[in-house]
Amino acid sequence: MTTTVQTYDRKPLTPPGGHKKVLLHSCCAPCSGEVMEAMLASGIDYTIFFYNPNIHPEREYLLRKDENVRFAEQHGVPFVDADYDKDNWFARAKGMEWEPERGIRCTMCFDMRFERTALHAHEHGFPVMTSSLGISRWKNMAQINDCGQRAAGRYDGLSYWDFNWRKGGGAARMIEISKREEFYQQEYCGCVYSLRDTNQHRRSQGREPIELGTKFYGRDEEQGGG
Repeated sequence: MTTTVQTYDRKPLTPPGGHKKVLLHSCCAPCSGEVMEAMLASGIDYTIFFYNPNIHPEREYLLRKDENVRFAEQHGVPFVDADYDKDNWFARAKGMEWEPERGIRCTMCFDMRFERTALHAHEHGFPVMTSSLGISRWKNMAQINDCGQRAAGRYDGLSYWDFNWRKGGGAARMIEISKREEFYQQEYCGCVYSLRDTNQHRRSQGREPIELGTKFYGRDEEQGGG
């Protein structure tokens, strides 16, 4: 991969075992932007694996995926577009519809996505897998790392890289990159139950419900949007 990466004050990254080949599970462009540029700056050869059947509705799924594809192509990063098997996700979520965010439904969701990522890593010779999910302050990093390690542990020779992408200014750079690239700004975690609960909270505060496809980092500030 040859590309020009924005210069930031980052420390060199070393994946587990000193490997330089990594499979990155990406949930969206805003969360993965800093992770992608940080790995490129350290000379890590990585591929993006986009498997997020939790995202609903399909319009939102495509918005998030297309932004991720755009940024990957911009940096010459291979992109694996996995199946959008939302029916399978809804089947697994049955009975968990009213579980709170960061609860057992989220654990199921992370397990499902990481199991598929680990299988792809195993089948295609990746010794290390990681995810951009943990960079978001809205996520429980310990929960994500437990799911990632559990998935990778199914296969000999595969490690889950539990690097804290938030530290060392990573969280701030995530926002800077998102504004620079004018990424689509999603306003809920992704699943239909998160959308439901977020809108319920907004209504309780007298706010309008979420409008899909309307907010973008950088643009709203310049236009006076909220």
